[in-house]
Amino acid sequence: MTRHRTDRDRRTHPLIWCVAIICTLIAIIVIISGVVIFVGYLFFRPRMPTLSITYAHLYPFKYDQAGILYTHLTIVFRAENNNVRAEASFSEFEFELSFHGVKIARLLNHPFDMDKNSTRPVTYSVESDYIPLDPNQMVMVQQSLAQNRAEFRLTGHSRTWWRVGPIRSPKFWINLDCVLQFRIDDGSTTDSSHCIYKVK
Repeated sequence: MTRHRTDRDRRTHPLIWCVAIICTLIAIIVIISGVVIFVGYLFFRPRMPTLSITYAHLYPFKYDQAGILYTHLTIVFRAENNNVRAEASFSEFEFELSFHGVKIARLLNHPFDMDKNSTRPVTYSVESDYIPLDPNQMVMVQQSLAQNRAEFRLTGHSRTWWRVGPIRSPKFWINLDCVLQFRIDDGSTTDSSHCIYKVK
């Protein structure tokens, strides 16, 4: 026997309508937000905030015959917002300082905001513990002392974004991979010091 479907059978459940309406509203909000950000970018032409190292100095670089290393450094980062119309923010600031694979310190900082067209120094005084070295690391230190050169590596990242009123850019990662080479006798950096800067 053939069964005829009634209007009641074909009626869509109210829950499905609610889900469809919510999804439509979310899609509209996403589209409008994208258009607002794009128009704001075209109008204000904001630049991405930057992060760099402007100063580094090596203080005592001590090593004894028992293979114990102690050192003390100053490192100064420079956060910069070159936008005359946009404010900026930095967060998730995290870097690691090492010496030939030996971890010296982890550098962290609280999130901070920046005014339009401003710079901010972020200064660290890094004092290591007394670090016991293995035989290979002891050889590296002895070579450094003989050459009057101590080479450290600084790697890490921070997140940043700009904002103009209610318009805010997506968050970007700034990654730094730096080689910091010092003259042991006076603690100054050499011309071999450099950083690889990447934004993603």
